[in-house]
Amino acid sequence: MTSLVSAPVVLALTAGFVAEAANGRLMSGDPSRVFATVSTDSRALPAGEAKHDTLFIALHGPTFNGHAFVPELVRAGIAGVLIGTELDLQTLDVGRRTRDGADGADAAAVIVVSDTLDALQRLARAVRRASGARVIAITGSAGKTTTKEMTAELLGARFNVFRNAGNLNNHIGLPLSLLELRRGAEIAVVELGMNHAGEIHELVAIAEPDVRLWTNVGDAHIGHFGSREAIADAKAEILGQASAATVLVANADDPLIASRIGRFPGRTITFGTSAGASVRATEIVDRGFDGTSATVTLDVARPDVGRPDVERSVSITVPLPGLANLMNALAAIAVAADHGIGAAEITARLAGVRPVARRGEVVALANGARLIDDSYNASPAAMKLALAALKATPAKRRVAVLGEMRELGALSRQLHAECGVAAAQAGVDLLIAIGGPDADGLAAGSANAVRFADSAAAADAIDGLIREGDLILVKGSRGTRTDIVADRLKGRA
Repeated sequence: MTSLVSAPVVLALTAGFVAEAANGRLMSGDPSRVFATVSTDSRALPAGEAKHDTLFIALHGPTFNGHAFVPELVRAGIAGVLIGTELDLQTLDVGRRTRDGADGADAAAVIVVSDTLDALQRLARAVRRASGARVIAITGSAGKTTTKEMTAELLGARFNVFRNAGNLNNHIGLPLSLLELRRGAEIAVVELGMNHAGEIHELVAIAEPDVRLWTNVGDAHIGHFGSREAIADAKAEILGQASAATVLVANADDPLIASRIGRFPGRTITFGTSAGASVRATEIVDRGFDGTSATVTLDVARPDVGRPDVERSVSITVPLPGLANLMNALAAIAVAADHGIGAAEITARLAGVRPVARRGEVVALANGARLIDDSYNASPAAMKLALAALKATPAKRRVAVLGEMRELGALSRQLHAECGVAAAQAGVDLLIAIGGPDADGLAAGSANAVRFADSAAAADAIDGLIREGDLILVKGSRGTRTDIVADRLKGRA
């Protein structure tokens, strides 16, 4: 019998290890110098003595250049810097012991590479491999963060689990997250973000995931792609660079996913409500923003890896809004069951899950109204799901504060109008639309609609628009800043 999960490994991130892994040269400093933290943002560096344990990686982008801060950081006693060949080493004065003015062993470790971003990614991949951690990578148009949090919560019943924080899911954030695997995690659950073709391929090459989870295909960033089919093709990069030992967890209810997973070389587990799904929900009760319950049938037993078979049926309650979060829960259950987490643990841990901040967060206001803060971001598909959840939730009056959605390209007017129709079908009593001309479509189907050019103006007016007992959904693209409205309402909690 074998185990899917290796014994945890704790790694020392030394200057010598970093130089070798990053394909660089250690130009000064002790190769045994250990870095406790790694940063690419000089503004976020720890203060005082803590800085003397930090490795600073000087990234260079179109609007910033971390190399400009390196001489100052060396003078302040930074433990090490990873720099490109563009910086003149003579300006660093690395032989000086900066804390007390003496020369000697505290000289900063200076590692020189040809490309600092490539070096960061190489270092992350080296740490990922050396750690022995099992990596689970999640992609999809919506629900990545919630699915990540649920999956990590369920796996945490038996394993030491790391999850990447916030939205650290791109070509910089993901490598920084993977560096944390040196601290001894058994399993890492990370999300992979994308707004252009080729990006998922690059992230898969860095993370080398053992398990790939594909939640759905929506219309987020459709302005960059032109169609949902093109988005699906880009998301399908999650299938690449896999082996027969790799596991895919995929949405059986999404035809754009189902039509693309046949070429996956590893083992596939599906989830959804479709007949034949490996993890299937039936007897579904949708209470909107008050949560969902269902019976889940499981067909993912793995008797070959030295753990008992998972029970074939489990009754669950998901205290997160709408059917979309039931699907996220099914995805998490599929991963957990495949790792031997049993029905009792799944039920108990799911019941304790709470929304991630600004992703369906429920806040009771002092006047008896309830706020649904879903202001983190929005796409047309996600907005329609949120409106469906609003419809399914009992309330005296339903209020929708909807912000303009970005990156929709030539389809923007049409997609906003579709969301306006969805709001009318959801029985929204008051619709507050925020943004430019495209946001007109949000309000077009509602008899009682109010328009604001920006979220600050909507926030200033919100007190006069809400009533006792209202159920208020706040949702919009990050650039529209509907969080300003949500925060004004939270001030009435």
